[in-house]
Amino acid sequence: MQKAISLAEHGLFTTTPNPRVGCLMVRDGKVVGQGWHERAGEAHAEVVALRQAGSRARGATAFITLEPCNHIGKTGPCAEALIQAGVRAVVAAMEDPNPIVAGKGLARLREAGLDVRCGLLAEKAAALNPGFILRMTKGRPWVRAKMACSMDGRVALANGVSQWITSPEARADGHAFRARSCLVVTGVGTVLQDDPLLNVRYVDTPRQPHRLVVDPRLMADPDARFFREPKAMVATTADLDNPIHREGIDRLAARGVELISVASQSGRPGERLALHDLLRQLADRGMNEIHLEAGPALVGGFWSEGVIDEWLVYMAPVFLGQGMPPVSGMPELGSVEAAPRWRLIGQDLVGDGLRIRLVKPHPVAPQ
Repeated sequence: MQKAISLAEHGLFTTTPNPRVGCLMVRDGKVVGQGWHERAGEAHAEVVALRQAGSRARGATAFITLEPCNHIGKTGPCAEALIQAGVRAVVAAMEDPNPIVAGKGLARLREAGLDVRCGLLAEKAAALNPGFILRMTKGRPWVRAKMACSMDGRVALANGVSQWITSPEARADGHAFRARSCLVVTGVGTVLQDDPLLNVRYVDTPRQPHRLVVDPRLMADPDARFFREPKAMVATTADLDNPIHREGIDRLAARGVELISVASQSGRPGERLALHDLLRQLADRGMNEIHLEAGPALVGGFWSEGVIDEWLVYMAPVFLGQGMPPVSGMPELGSVEAAPRWRLIGQDLVGDGLRIRLVKPHPVAPQ
């Protein structure tokens, strides 16, 4: 199963909106086939492994990181493929949280007489797909907030300059997390001040994530670098029928930028987004993992609405003194005990600094 999990990791950058899945076929103590799901619309891991195994699949045991599907989507049902191939037993790490599957694949295998077991290395398998699981069970994506800061917790100088606090190695590592996400999110203030691309550049990836700017009043310049690359999106609470926005909207549309109209917290156009509405709409678009790289105000908004699931923190060996904090708008706490405690899931040296990963006490914690 550990090998199947390692196979699933090959699809880390590519499977969205589908889950990352690996499969290993074993007969008489020998591996006869293996595979992983690479991208939506292509063969699932089980089918890839069955093709490699050929006739040797008969009597084999299939180790799969996720319950085989039993419905027809863009591909055929994997449960039936396993049955027809004569597989003797199936060991699944976890049930599929997708309501369309949700135990039906395992039930079909049992009906056909296969020896079926589920739960081996379930936590590790779930860690491959925190966004898919959260989208299927809660109707929203997993939000990973990335922060590059000094040892005294500053993300920029007092004048807003932040390039570069961390090392080139840390920036490349951060791009790897961009690459595994479905969507990179930032705020209009970052676009106006830094004119960033926010695409993946420092690591090889066969797929660029979508990129979205939160821009309630449609203040971003349509000629900004952010909009010159494909897959750019804008989330706004502005009245899109207001003539004052017509020219900007037309210019964005000409660049292929998708505009998402989101409810505001106050109900009035041009004011702060209701982030739960935005996340619901992103989930409807098949977004599993969101990578949040934004200024203190937007990060604070996500924090206040309780929708940050993970912190990805790069700490550089410098002290900035009077600089910008990573989060603004947080309520004042009456005691240290009232501060929510996060779970540490990783701390690694990256370049000359430290990478720290924290998650909520979710049942799903990514690796």
